[in-house]
Amino acid sequence: MTSLIPRNLSVVIRPVQHRDLDGIEHLSQESFAEHTPKEANFAINQMQWLRRWYGFLKFLSLFPNPLKYRLCAYVAEQGRTLLGIIQVSPFNRTRSTWRVERVMVNRTADKQGIGSQLLRHCFESILEARTWILEVNINDKEALALYRQNGFQRLAEMTYWEIAPELLEELASSEPDLPNLLPVSNADAQLLYQLDTASMPPLVRQVFDRQTQDFKTSLFAALIDAVKQWVSKTEVVSGYLFEPQRKAAIGYFQLSLDRKGQQPHVATLTVHPAYTWLYPELLSQLARIAQDVPKQPLQLVSADYQPEGEEYLEQIGAHRREHTLIMSRSVWHKVRESKFVSLEGIQLPEVLQGLQPARKPIPGGMSWEQPRKPQLPERKVKINPSGESISFSRNNCNVEPPLNPESTDAKPE
Repeated sequence: MTSLIPRNLSVVIRPVQHRDLDGIEHLSQESFAEHTPKEANFAINQMQWLRRWYGFLKFLSLFPNPLKYRLCAYVAEQGRTLLGIIQVSPFNRTRSTWRVERVMVNRTADKQGIGSQLLRHCFESILEARTWILEVNINDKEALALYRQNGFQRLAEMTYWEIAPELLEELASSEPDLPNLLPVSNADAQLLYQLDTASMPPLVRQVFDRQTQDFKTSLFAALIDAVKQWVSKTEVVSGYLFEPQRKAAIGYFQLSLDRKGQQPHVATLTVHPAYTWLYPELLSQLARIAQDVPKQPLQLVSADYQPEGEEYLEQIGAHRREHTLIMSRSVWHKVRESKFVSLEGIQLPEVLQGLQPARKPIPGGMSWEQPRKPQLPERKVKINPSGESISFSRNNCNVEPPLNPESTDAKPE
């Protein structure tokens, strides 16, 4: 298709504004037109939500709060035509890893060119991000080509499962053996951090870069979650398994229940690699909790580095809903290297540690100091019978006898 956009105008990338909402809605309809009607309806509902809360989210982005980066998006504009949009958000609490939520480009524009400009603008403008991650469908060839062209590489594969309500009833019939099941609070953040660290490979752990504070909930975030649950008629239940002998958490789950019966229930499951026998027990516990609300399917996700969980889900007959790929890339900012550094902050002994002598230096004949004349010691010589002495020194070369009027007329012996 021939583009109707003039080629002599340069592409400008800027933060999203309220006048861009119509163009964003048009891009969303084009992007989800090829997908299922359910995904298209989800895009429409999301745009309605964005129009309703745009002013509030723009106000929250002015000062630190949990929703500050909820509307962190940039658009590519040529003339007055919206060519594309990218939405990003921090992945962890320290904001060292950022996530690309979505990239949408107009059909009449160069998808690879505009998409690359949007990605690289985020890489250069967000200086606190050291690593970028994203999740893409494994069958979306255009998106995979775009991300690989901009340096993203495979990190892990994720599989989204769906358990039917009839299967949940069968799982709920068995009694789970979970003796040390405890509720989650901020005091358990260290235990959950250790469980999350042990449940993933070193490379994934390094990219995610989660800390203990990522498993804590602030008062403001708790209030926002309470309001969100009250408006959407949902309920969140979470718990973890504690091992008294090792004094560590060996399993964790979080279940979001829809009390209206319109949306499926969503669960998150984490199990220690040494306690893979907990998968049937935890799923039975989730099925029992889901029996108290209207019957809906249960959705959960598993990673390729958790093969025992995927094998059990296949064994019970869970349905594979989607297969995605997590990709990552690191960013090196030249701005950090060009900053002014004062000489007072440089620790010279640490910088020149490799230049220190390995042995004690041997004294040589060369010296940078000027040679000093040796000082002669003072000598005392007795020259008269009275026992008085005269001092000879380098500064005093003349002999000055003591002034004694009685000894001037005496003759020397």
